[in-house]
Amino acid sequence: MMHRRELLGTALTIGTASVLKTENAISEDKPKQPARIVDTNVSLFRWPFRRLPLDETEKLIGKFRSLGITQAWAGSYEGVFHRDLTAANARLAKACKRYPELVAVGSVNPLLPSWEEDLRRCTDIHRMPAIRLHPNYHGYTLSDPRLVKLVKRAASAGRLIQIAVTLEDTRTQHPLMRVPDVDLAPLPKLMREIPAATVQILNDRPRGPLLNSLAESTQVLFDTARVEATDGIATLIEKVSSKRVMFGSHAPFLVPEAALIRTSENELEKEQLQSLLWGNAVRMLKMPSP
Repeated sequence: MMHRRELLGTALTIGTASVLKTENAISEDKPKQPARIVDTNVSLFRWPFRRLPLDETEKLIGKFRSLGITQAWAGSYEGVFHRDLTAANARLAKACKRYPELVAVGSVNPLLPSWEEDLRRCTDIHRMPAIRLHPNYHGYTLSDPRLVKLVKRAASAGRLIQIAVTLEDTRTQHPLMRVPDVDLAPLPKLMREIPAATVQILNDRPRGPLLNSLAESTQVLFDTARVEATDGIATLIEKVSSKRVMFGSHAPFLVPEAALIRTSENELEKEQLQSLLWGNAVRMLKMPSP
């Protein structure tokens, strides 16, 4: 009888191989375009409440390479918990320069007096193509006027804005560090006010009337990190279109194999899978293919 650990390992291998095999099939008519996967939701450095198996950047990159993930957009846990975001973003940028797969995504907190300088350094000095926001951890809502100002600035600079709805399930959070999920209800209104802005929602389980409202805003994109069920990704794509959903794993907090397995379980058309795994990501950041 196969032990549970061996069974899980086999399942992960099969799931990953399935995704890569399908993506290779996409490129059969275009042999010059190899299989590729862009992970749009990754974080570097240490999660403060427990060690994660892949919280060392070298190990995380090794895992990505073994799975065929050719590019990863990396924020940092320091950007969530450190007050000095100038230093945190500088460390992130330096770490990402060591690995060709990593694209640094700096953190900006509109409640800090230095947020405009932090945004300027992200865009002008570190040349980051996106920024990542953590409204629940930093203590503001999506209707805060200071956030509106930040989004306008980032949009005018042509930067993608990522909003992390959650980082850890509320049921497993430290009792002295209870952080609710971000309330996305004000987001459609914010997007109407700033038509130049493009926002990607991370770590959300979109559903119900709110999803219907978000689906109407073509400026809002989604990742797959917490999309559940064997048809969850396909259902989301059907609701908002294949051009607005991008692969994301939430590694190292979650194992990247799980995200690949969920992707392989969904019966996606070739063009949908290509858009999900890398096409939309390349288009959003206007970067060369990885």
